[in-house]
Amino acid sequence: MKHTLSVLVEDEAGVLSRISGLFARRGFNIESLAVGPAEQSGISRITMVVPGDDYVIEQLTKQLYKLINVLKVQDITEIPCVERELMLLKVNATSTNRSEVVELAQIFRARVVDVAEDSLTLEVVGDPGKMVAIVQVLQKFGLREIARTGKIALTRESGVNTELLKSLEAKV
Repeated sequence: MKHTLSVLVEDEAGVLSRISGLFARRGFNIESLAVGPAEQSGISRITMVVPGDDYVIEQLTKQLYKLINVLKVQDITEIPCVERELMLLKVNATSTNRSEVVELAQIFRARVVDVAEDSLTLEVVGDPGKMVAIVQVLQKFGLREIARTGKIALTRESGVNTELLKSLEAKV
């Protein structure tokens, strides 16, 4: 199972290197990694997606807390969250199929950010499932390049689980 970890760290040189080294020494892969300033000055939030069972994640969490600059580690996998990713996607788009590509992009609320004679570059923001879906839909036109950020996430203060709501709507 993939787990999403939210880690608050002191914003100092080498913190990310120590965290990635910890994972590398134990033979674990980090599938997604996003780092940026947190709400408090001098603190950064690292959001990472890591494969593993509950026991493995518990052990990694304990090891992370042993690192001097780590302030808080939270497994937010089962907690209601707002999750987003950013993806830039360069798609083949000739004069004959350009309007179809743009139409499909609009369905996913993607923005055209660059137009060339034979391609379009799209900007897509959304949850990880949306990223997979738009790639699948646009695959038939030919994808030239993809650049994708890691997942970022914050827990929902409202406690509303949108994944649960989506599954309930699907049953109706």
